[in-house]
Amino acid sequence: MARIPTSITMFLIVPLIAAWPVSSIHGAASVPDLNGSWARATFALEPPLHGGQGPLRDSQRRPNEPSYKDPILTPQAAAVSKARYESVQAGKPYATPSSSCWPIVSPLVFRVQEMQLLQGKDHVTLIYMQDHEVRRVRLNATHPEHVTPSWTGDSVGHYEGDTLVVDTVGVKVGPVPVIDQAGSPFSEALHVVERYRLIDGEAAAEDQRKHGAIFRPTPPYGRGTIDPDTAKKGLQVEFTVEDPDAFTTPWSGLVTYRRLIGDWPEAVCAENPFFLGSDAAMPTAYTLDF
Repeated sequence: MARIPTSITMFLIVPLIAAWPVSSIHGAASVPDLNGSWARATFALEPPLHGGQGPLRDSQRRPNEPSYKDPILTPQAAAVSKARYESVQAGKPYATPSSSCWPIVSPLVFRVQEMQLLQGKDHVTLIYMQDHEVRRVRLNATHPEHVTPSWTGDSVGHYEGDTLVVDTVGVKVGPVPVIDQAGSPFSEALHVVERYRLIDGEAAAEDQRKHGAIFRPTPPYGRGTIDPDTAKKGLQVEFTVEDPDAFTTPWSGLVTYRRLIGDWPEAVCAENPFFLGSDAAMPTAYTLDF
């Protein structure tokens, strides 16, 4: 399949941001301007803002507290998580979407540290630096009565004051379904709601410092860097995950972005089924996709 070099892709994207001023698109000053490039300082999902059940932690980093024992997992999900944990302990990392070139679903996709958000008249596009991941959100629309599962699901959105709300269902389950860094699986019953809003720049910087201390700070990979100017607003995303086939209760989390400066690198998945020791099915195609 032919791929468009990132340099060309970015050349096409940047003019679009300037061509879509939010005020003229939506005709309302209350709609937040979320356009632009954003970055975060860790791979991990942050705990929810107001407490409650948060994301399961990466059990490989906490061998005395394996996540598969957490009661939030249904028995069938715990069995999958346990097998993945034991595989890692045996020195054979389990296959993930990132290591085997399958699309990454929300909220795991937030582990990709660099993201572009483009606001259009009837849609919002989310572009992630790794593997050319793209999500499209239809604004002021509803899910079809019968959703055909797709790799990123069916996403609809609307604005609630200063917040963009994105609702996603109908995510297709591939060979390596992973929803978090603890290795938890998901099913086609997955339902994710995300809420995007601008926050004070210093608060965003402090949040990134705090969670960098907890999860280890990791500068955005590639050539970009986080803008140090705290006078610029940050972007915070609160999300809630529901999947009764995998989790006994909904759970929530948070990711915090700041403005990204610099270029994006070419970051295409190396289609190697033995990457990191995993032996996974690879996406293949025998016809052109254009």
